[in-house]
Amino acid sequence: MKILIKDLTFFTIIGILDDERTTEQRVIINCIIDYPYSKKQFINYAHVSDLIEKQMNTQKFELIEEALESLSRSLKHSFPSIETLDLTIYKPNILQNCTVGVQKHFNF
Repeated sequence: MKILIKDLTFFTIIGILDDERTTEQRVIINCIIDYPYSKKQFINYAHVSDLIEKQMNTQKFELIEEALESLSRSLKHSFPSIETLDLTIYKPNILQNCTVGVQKHFNF
């Protein structure tokens, strides 16, 4: 089974520029989770979304890459049945002429 979380959007501190360390900016996160579903074993996508947003706001990452690695560890720890995970973090307002982001695929 796959859980799809598309365009999870919120404001947080992320980045290495001086302004990024003090001013929240909008981020957009996409997440695909593959896991073996059963009636007794399922993953609540609301809990996944909450974990992602809370961790991003608590950690205040400098690099998107660090955020991806940390989120993958936390998601796997909280939801051990995850087999694969695709995470993408976008910073849509950091450059005026494009949206930038970083994506990673995790196999567990």
